[in-house]
Amino acid sequence: MAILRDKDKQTVRERLTEMTGRVKLVYFTQELECQYCRETGELLREISELSDKLELEEYNLITDKQISEEHNISQVPAIVLLGEDGVDRDIRYFGIPSGYEFASLLEDILMVSANDSGLEEETRQALATLSGPVHMQVFVTPTCPYCPGAVRLAHQIAFESDKVRADMVEATEFPHLAMKYNVQGVPRTVINETHALEGLVPEQAVLQEVLKTV
Repeated sequence: MAILRDKDKQTVRERLTEMTGRVKLVYFTQELECQYCRETGELLREISELSDKLELEEYNLITDKQISEEHNISQVPAIVLLGEDGVDRDIRYFGIPSGYEFASLLEDILMVSANDSGLEEETRQALATLSGPVHMQVFVTPTCPYCPGAVRLAHQIAFESDKVRADMVEATEFPHLAMKYNVQGVPRTVINETHALEGLVPEQAVLQEVLKTV
């Protein structure tokens, strides 16, 4: 069963004409005990057919264990975006990017294709000074209109700095993580287990929280 309507496919196809470089969507799945893996895989297959600059690779979390470990994937559904250079910029989606989050995925595809984070120059310079690893987890739900902005910014930061990993985490698909990080509302951005931001926060404010953690 198709996920995208024909009208939506045409809109996405037109948007993807903005791509300059190729992008690979690396999808990790597991048929057992994964409520949304089937739908996520179908969504990615439909998107990848809308541009000759998009490529989709699918792996099983368990049987393709080596590749899963290479990309630090331990839960599914999971999506990794790679550019033409094949470098993993630590941009992650855990859970189906549906609802408002579909926009995040499209924006990330265009960012990786352009090979440019789009961040302010001041932010780029500050991120270049990071001395240790940073892990950002942005908890979202598909019906949250403010969540894509928070996900987008975290992924821009991860793209810009090889010391940052940024995950979109769909809170209702991973309730154990939502409980662990006390997610009462979304978006909630958890940084290095110790800092948390509520709501959609401006670029410079997020940057300052990131800098505090290392």
